[in-house]
Amino acid sequence: MNALRHLQDELSEMERAGLLRTPPAAAAPAGMLVLCSNDYLGYAGLPLPSELASASGAGASRLVSGNHEAHLMAEREIAAWLEMEAALLFSSGYAANVGAVAALARPGDVIVSDALNHASLIDGCRLSGATIEVVRHLDAEAVESALVRARGARRRWVVTESLFSMDGDTPDLPHLRELCDRHDAALVVDEAHALGVCGPRGTGLCAEAGVRPDVLIGTLGKSLGLHGAFVAGSSTLRTYLWNRARSFVYSTGISPMVALASVDRVRRAAADDAARARLTRVARRLRSGLQALGAPLLPGSSGPILPWVLKSPGAAVEMSQRLAGAGVLVQAIRPPTVPAGTSRLRITASAALSETDVERALAGFREALR
Repeated sequence: MNALRHLQDELSEMERAGLLRTPPAAAAPAGMLVLCSNDYLGYAGLPLPSELASASGAGASRLVSGNHEAHLMAEREIAAWLEMEAALLFSSGYAANVGAVAALARPGDVIVSDALNHASLIDGCRLSGATIEVVRHLDAEAVESALVRARGARRRWVVTESLFSMDGDTPDLPHLRELCDRHDAALVVDEAHALGVCGPRGTGLCAEAGVRPDVLIGTLGKSLGLHGAFVAGSSTLRTYLWNRARSFVYSTGISPMVALASVDRVRRAAADDAARARLTRVARRLRSGLQALGAPLLPGSSGPILPWVLKSPGAAVEMSQRLAGAGVLVQAIRPPTVPAGTSRLRITASAALSETDVERALAGFREALR
């Protein structure tokens, strides 16, 4: 008797619906242009400087014996970069989001969550046991209405991304801050896709808007080109998460070597206005070129994320395959990652792309559209 026999039936149903995902090749074929990574500044391919040699592994949870000086150095550097009191490293962006939200909110609280928040934020909300008010995407009026309804709650939380990873659009952060202040709510902002890219010295969209979130979440694995993530805020927040964030408490600390490398990458990103300028040029050229070809990019998208909605999963997969044949790698994004009816190609710009690369990519899109 095979107790898991139902799994094949479910996989077959996913395949019939055009939703089955299969592992891609270990690396993009030589010569293939990659336009679907989150390596916005082009740092991921950089080697680690030999002088940053450190222990390869933490050896244990940081609460036990895995707390290394490299972790503390990285946290101090990140906090200083973002002008926050403190930061705490997590093993991934998913772990940071799910751990922070689930630790901070409790039964009796109300979380007001944008409808298009990342799965890790959604899972953190669910694990918290709080009442969840999901509001229409970018609808500040709906946020205010939810906060008014939550006046009797133990505590109130507003959870959002600053640059939404799939749609490439942004909320009105100053308005959300004002609403949180008026209704005694905490503002939790996931800046994963904005850090390194936006704001003064790459410090994100909150800094650009002059907004100070109560909880700021970011990653090392996107613009910084490494692995891991962090939560930044007050020193009290850091101490609380050290004690209560289960994805931190019960995980081995991130590699001290990666933590030490992040000190160098934060400093590099903070000073790299030239890469941010290149990224802006690349994104603008890709956007104008795709629009000239008639690609229906989502209105409101900006920066390095260019979503091309093709509605059906099959259409997105077919276009992805055509592009691969033209030497351009852009993976199809399908439900449940995005809502039903919005399957897409999530095209991303990178400062590592040369002008020749961009024109070659646009030629590939032109060929695929034929």
